[in-house]
Amino acid sequence: MSTTTKAHSNLDETNTKGAFLRVPSGYTNTIEKGGRFIPEPNRYHLYISYACPWASRCLALLFIKGLEHVIGFSVTHPTWNRTRPDDPSDSHVGWIFKSPNDPPVTNSSGLGSFDCGDCIPDMVNNVKTIRELYDLSHDEIGKFTVPVLWDKKEKTIVCNESEIIMEILNSQFNDFAKNPALDFFPAHLSSLIKEMNDLFYTTINNGVYRCGFAKSQEAYDEAFDLLFDHLDKMESILSKQRYLCGPQITASDIRAFVTLIRFDEVYVVYFKCNKKTIKDHYPNIFNYVKEIYQMPGVARSVNMKHIKTHYFTSHPNLNYYAIIPKGLTIDFNTQHDRDRFK
Repeated sequence: MSTTTKAHSNLDETNTKGAFLRVPSGYTNTIEKGGRFIPEPNRYHLYISYACPWASRCLALLFIKGLEHVIGFSVTHPTWNRTRPDDPSDSHVGWIFKSPNDPPVTNSSGLGSFDCGDCIPDMVNNVKTIRELYDLSHDEIGKFTVPVLWDKKEKTIVCNESEIIMEILNSQFNDFAKNPALDFFPAHLSSLIKEMNDLFYTTINNGVYRCGFAKSQEAYDEAFDLLFDHLDKMESILSKQRYLCGPQITASDIRAFVTLIRFDEVYVVYFKCNKKTIKDHYPNIFNYVKEIYQMPGVARSVNMKHIKTHYFTSHPNLNYYAIIPKGLTIDFNTQHDRDRFK
């Protein structure tokens, strides 16, 4: 990374009105036959956090398509920590790697004790932080996010934009996939998928963050009202059809799912999205979430312990003592009613 590029995280991305403005991803290469990065088994590696919805949507596609034998993956510890602990002048915190049997870690302020269960260390580059992967790729942006799709052959980041990674996993490895016929980006629904993504990304997917990371009442109020207005719209859509784009599940549903499954247990409390819960006020959305969770491969991408640990322990300015609320525990394996749509 350039010495003039300041390392930063989402918490730094606000405008003068205190509104959260997510910086776009910096690596948007694709994988395709005849291109620089071609589909090959065991050439690529996926770095994720179970806590991050953007990363989890990619892991869900990896499992659903049956590609884990072709593309390996590593899982960070859920609690952000100093990424250069030996440099007192560098205060950046972010994703770190641990082995499951490592001692518990504290948060970046030295508080709490959070075990390393379900972590998968980096066995490809043997780095200790996601930041080191970006350093290996000579990063010039300074925002060290997951997911990261890594090319072991060229030793560089291919892509860190989740939507592109989802498209790659959906179509470019079908020669090796266990479930090649599953298509989450069907061509005949492309315009409708874009419409649903545009409708719900800013307002719901990113809307919860716009509530949680707002630094002014005005910014929070605006994001809050848009969030629940669009949850109402989603509830209305799902009262009439099985999925967002009709009778067929698409990438839009996976994008919605990763936010919705975190909503009651995290966003209602931590991001102050406390007007309504999904479970008690949005019956069509709640049953929709349960149906997707119960689809083969999806539950493996959801680790609620990692999810709750990350959010409540990684931002000392939002939750200084890193206390994780006991809260409610929702069983997403109970029967859903979406079969009423044939």
